[in-house]
Amino acid sequence: MFNKNSKQIVQDIFDPLDININGSRPWDIQVHNPGFYQRILSGGPLALGESYMDKWWDVEQLDEFIHQLLSARLETRIVTPQQVLTVIKSRIFNMQTLSRSKKVAKEHYDLGNEFYKKMLDKRMQYTCGYWKKAKNLDEAQEHKLDLICRKLQLEKGDRVLELGCGWGGLAKYMAEQYGCHVTAYNISKEQVNYAKELCKSLPVKIICQDYRLAKGTFDKVVSIGLCEHIGYKNHRTLMKVADRCLKSEGLFLLHTIGKDISVSNTDPWINKYIFPNSMLPSVKQISTAAEGYFILEDWHNFGKDYEKTLLAWYKNFNKNWPLFESRYGERFYRMWRFYLLSCVGLFRARRAQLWQIVFSKQGNTQEYASIR
Repeated sequence: MFNKNSKQIVQDIFDPLDININGSRPWDIQVHNPGFYQRILSGGPLALGESYMDKWWDVEQLDEFIHQLLSARLETRIVTPQQVLTVIKSRIFNMQTLSRSKKVAKEHYDLGNEFYKKMLDKRMQYTCGYWKKAKNLDEAQEHKLDLICRKLQLEKGDRVLELGCGWGGLAKYMAEQYGCHVTAYNISKEQVNYAKELCKSLPVKIICQDYRLAKGTFDKVVSIGLCEHIGYKNHRTLMKVADRCLKSEGLFLLHTIGKDISVSNTDPWINKYIFPNSMLPSVKQISTAAEGYFILEDWHNFGKDYEKTLLAWYKNFNKNWPLFESRYGERFYRMWRFYLLSCVGLFRARRAQLWQIVFSKQGNTQEYASIR
């Protein structure tokens, strides 16, 4: 039964955030179903996202609404039993074993290459672009790829190991622009098939296996957007793999989204609908995992660039949605709108960052010059 006081409780929570229920400003929430209030009070962040998917509420400027919520750390004020259970599970079990790690590939990355082609840039980059001198998404992603190559000090003939290669854009770029030989690991069949075709005439080997199975010795190791998926119980394993495969004088670049606090799980809505068993690492978790394996050479934060990248993706997604509407349906549209724009709010609130970290191996005496 609807609790008539629950609306006032929610409005009392929103008041310090400058959000009004059924207000007139772009970030004011418009509630269509009176059951919404009790639903989010009992269900927390998961219920907020699911009730949006169910059309129980709308807001014109969703990214700014989420920005207001996250700036005040509202998610810490409504904690549900399900959230507590998730935290307990993540601390007891390794949520990213070899078998569990394939779930996100099947549910998210294997949606279909045509869908991602319409949303992303021409190089199919599904990580943050570098907007320092870029005028559009294509430029931002090309500048990101070149920034990575320069930070790795790539030279012609270098053998590079890529752990988690997406659709092969970086591998292709390193081979074409820097004359490198690249071996890349990925568990998404859709991405692997695309990457193999993309790089078929280049010295690039795409392997459909988990990063933990990587073999060989390489001049450089790079991992772009993988660390967010592997869970804190596997951070040390990632460092061990990079160390095992890297020559003594080599460099390892890690590109990852990061959080300002250490956690063991992710937002429950993101976990259920977008990135199963994912988790954003903290500075402490990464540095602890690297201790004993690597020397930290450079830590570059350009998290504000992710807001621009996500808004560009959302613009492309919205523009091309009519091509996919009959296949995926309205609930999928609302799910992706909530995903992309809530992430915009996340980065706008500085609750998440984007880090590029350069490591050298223990014992490496070469001097490293930071590049921006």
